[in-house]
Amino acid sequence: MAKLSSINKNNKRIKLSDRFFNKRSKLKKVVMDKKIPLEERFKAQQKLSKLPRNSAKIRVMNRCQITGRPHGVYRKLKISRIALRQLGLQGKIPGLVKSSW
Repeated sequence: MAKLSSINKNNKRIKLSDRFFNKRSKLKKVVMDKKIPLEERFKAQQKLSKLPRNSAKIRVMNRCQITGRPHGVYRKLKISRIALRQLGLQGKIPGLVKSSW
């Protein structure tokens, strides 16, 4: 089980990134558009840098929904490899069988 503080910090980042997503994307479009004058693009870049750092989508960590483990997490399932194995052994995931040869 991961530290509760790191799980809470990541949840806060997720909420911030969702809240500022539209604002960030609009400012990024202005910054990247070469047709817009340099001064306006520079002002948009300054506004973008004044937004909270944790509102960036890249700062969000993939964590297991069950244990909070940060590594070895399957994106589709949002579960770590260890939690997936335990659920499979308990028979809680239909069709998943421990392989042996």
